[in-house]
Amino acid sequence: MQEQENSKNQEVQDNHTMTKLQDVFNLAHDQAHPDKIDAAIRANTRVSGTNMWVLMFAIAVASIGLNVNSTAVVIGAMLISPLMGPIVGVGYGAAVGDTALIRQAARNIIVFIAISLVTATLYFLLTPLKEAQSELLARTQPTLWDVLIAFFGGSAGIVALTRKEGGNAIPGVAIATALMPPLCTAGYGLAHGNWHYFFGAFYLFAINCVFIAFSTLLFSKLLKLPRRGLVSETKRRLHRIIITAVVLAVMIPSGYMASGLVRQELFNTKANNAIAAAQQQEGFFVLRKMVNYKEGAVGLIVNGTGNAEKITTLLVTNLKAAGIKEPQVKVVYAGGQ
Repeated sequence: MQEQENSKNQEVQDNHTMTKLQDVFNLAHDQAHPDKIDAAIRANTRVSGTNMWVLMFAIAVASIGLNVNSTAVVIGAMLISPLMGPIVGVGYGAAVGDTALIRQAARNIIVFIAISLVTATLYFLLTPLKEAQSELLARTQPTLWDVLIAFFGGSAGIVALTRKEGGNAIPGVAIATALMPPLCTAGYGLAHGNWHYFFGAFYLFAINCVFIAFSTLLFSKLLKLPRRGLVSETKRRLHRIIITAVVLAVMIPSGYMASGLVRQELFNTKANNAIAAAQQQEGFFVLRKMVNYKEGAVGLIVNGTGNAEKITTLLVTNLKAAGIKEPQVKVVYAGGQ
């Protein structure tokens, strides 16, 4: 009897714990009315004269920030940009079956993209500062991590949009997903005829658009927002196929780029470890270091004790031991040894 009573008490306690956890993570208790959510999303989706001017100003600010390599200025531009609204509108429209909203939001995205590219291209044609800074270069090689940032950022955005109080997540989402800088970088690529920059940056923008919309779709479904349009089962299946195809088509190249980045980081780590081990043995110090992952090359300008030939041999041995098959090593002594 005592064991049965203890077992029941434990079960009651477990159920109470589960109920508390469900209450903590429950999104329904402070969710706004579906009509209010619908009205807010549709309002942000529309193109108006105000949004056009704000977009142009935001693009100009972001372009200047990228041009002078100012992170703070770029962040400011992201906060005032109206680009997020139509992208959320596409995902929400797909979730509630409103094809008219999807078409409207998609048209507005295209208009916003055109205005952004024209504004950024004009700025970079006119500015006397022509060199690509690190803030700009960071937007030319998207990876799988950018997919995750866009997805989780978009998820935070739609959850915040559906709350009664709104919350303070939207500015953070605008900064995290960084919709403006890739378009500005694409404008830089057009202005200077650099297609690598243009396509890399525009691909990053496409990643952000697709996965913000996709996360909006998923959470709109999870939050059980009511359908706003009549779509046949055949069309629903077709929509699911199209959505799946677009998501995979956008995600797969980023996965390949991410694997390349990981291999590069592993090579850099192995090279740095090999150099550190050689320094302990030979007592030299590095004045300049050049590591090239694509060529499997390590170049050093050094000073201190030892000689270049011995250090080269030691580095080759260390790199081979770390798994680098045919390392190319060049060591030059600053003193000419």
